[in-house]
Parts: sequence; structure tokens; C-alpha cells
Amino acid sequence: MDYLVLIISGVVIGLIVAAPIGPVNLICIRRTLAFGQVNGFAAGLGAAAGDGAFAIVTGFGLTAIAQLIEGYFLGLELAGGIMLIAFGVHTFITTPDMKELARMKEAEGASTLVRAMASTFALTITNPATLFGFAALFAGLGGLAGGDASFVDTSVVVGGVIAGSILWWFTLTAFVGLFHRNINDRVMKIINHASGIIITLFGVAVLGHLVISKIF
Repeated sequence: MDYLVLIISGVVIGLIVAAPIGPVNLICIRRTLAFGQVNGFAAGLGAAAGDGAFAIVTGFGLTAIAQLIEGYFLGLELAGGIMLIAFGVHTFITTPDMKELARMKEAEGASTLVRAMASTFALTITNPATLFGFAALFAGLGGLAGGDASFVDTSVVVGGVIAGSILWWFTLTAFVGLFHRNINDRVMKIINHASGIIITLFGVAVLGHLVISKIF
């Protein structure tokens, strides 16, 4: 296969999966405003790692692994919904203080970055619906879901997916970082409340879907 086409296909898949504004995007935006671009980008890297894991699952074992994940679909969906609600409530009730946030950033350093990555990785990996989204995208753009792609071809597309996801998070946090100096406590409070409500609603929607699927 043409490796350039495979790389472009992978990058497009990564961008399509990462770009829609959802809870992870909101978390990255909020962390960028609160702790700076590096922290927000670290949160994005956690999501990119989750996307990469799903890309590997999809590319190297679509049928068998998808069936395994499907067997745990309800448990993963439940965990993801609860985590989203917890993140949403915590975000809503957090009282922002730009000076305090700056001190926290200096004091916590690397541990804050690790937590930022871990939180978004956990949110991404507990959303099994992403797996099936990847399956559709791989079939349409990567040609790997039922074709004759080799191990190397699959690796190239997976690498492209991760690169595309990282590109999105870098672009998003860089853009938000440009406005960081104009953000004060009042604006952060509004962002916290709005983000908290939206993230919580995502969680409620996930749990609502779980309940409906069990009933019907």
C-alpha cells in the first residue's frame, strides 16, 4: 500500500475522533486556562494514548477484540458515566483563584501532569463506543477492517491516528493558551460552571443510555 495514503488516513481518523467538542475537550480547555498550555496538552496526550489503544485494538484484532470488549460494554459504560458525572460535579464546585492556581502549578509540577494524563486516558478508555467508531473509520479510511493490510501497513495507520490526535490537542491548547492572560477569576468561574454542567450532562446521557438499553 501507499504509505503516504495510510499516514494521511490515520491522521484524518485521529482528528475526526479527537475534534468533536465533548467532555475530554472541555477538560483540556479548562486545564489549559487554569494551569497553562503544558498541563492542558498533557491532558490531551492522555486522550491521545486512549485513542492509540483503541486504534491498536481495531487495527490488529478488530473482530476478536471487539467481541471481547462488547462483553464488558455495560461495565465500561457504567464506569465511564460515573466518572463523567464525578468530573462534572468536581469542576462545577471548584472555586477558581488564578493566584492559587499559579502556586499549585509551581508546587505540583510533574505530578499534576501525570494526573492530567491519567484522568483523560481513563475517560477515553472507558468509552467502548469509541472502539466501534474506530472500526467504521478504519473500514472507510484505513481499509484495514476487512482488507489485506500487512502488519506494517496497520502500524503506519495506527501511528497516523496517534499523530492526528496529538496534532488536535496541541492545536487546541495552543489556541486556548493565547487567551490565557485575559482570563480572570470571574471568567474561570463561568467556565467551571458551564463545563461542569455540560460534562455532568454527558455522564447522565451515558447512564441514561445504559438504563434504556437494559430495559428495552
